[in-house]
Amino acid sequence: MEKTGQSVEEHLAGVSPRKRRADAERLLPLFTRVTGQPAEMWGTVIGFGQYHYRYASGHEGDAPAAGFAPRRAATTIYLYDGVDAHRERLERLGPHTTGVGCLYVKDLDAVDLAVLEEIVAASYAALGDVPWPARARDGGKDPAGGS
Repeated sequence: MEKTGQSVEEHLAGVSPRKRRADAERLLPLFTRVTGQPAEMWGTVIGFGQYHYRYASGHEGDAPAAGFAPRRAATTIYLYDGVDAHRERLERLGPHTTGVGCLYVKDLDAVDLAVLEEIVAASYAALGDVPWPARARDGGKDPAGGS
């Protein structure tokens, strides 16, 4: 994934529906506060900070250490340590769906923002604790055999 150089404000101006744009504008200060990093565009992902990964295959690159993407159907929040690491918090969050490493929220007003902040903070902090290339789809385990 690469930074695009597009401004976050420019990206948000084109987000629809309006509800998704409003939710994204509310998430910006939450992610900035949690990470201490400015928002930058990584493709269509609004990312904060970055980490470098290298897979056993030799493929490597950079990605945001925390991020979200306002999509038409729902806002996608990326949890690089996987949703299973946040099972207890997710039970307290409110209406949402999940993928392996993604949390999907359709209505930010319907979830507990304090719990969401805990989830984002824990996922961001986990990047310092997990040997990369451990990924959510690998269950947080290093596919090369490390811990």
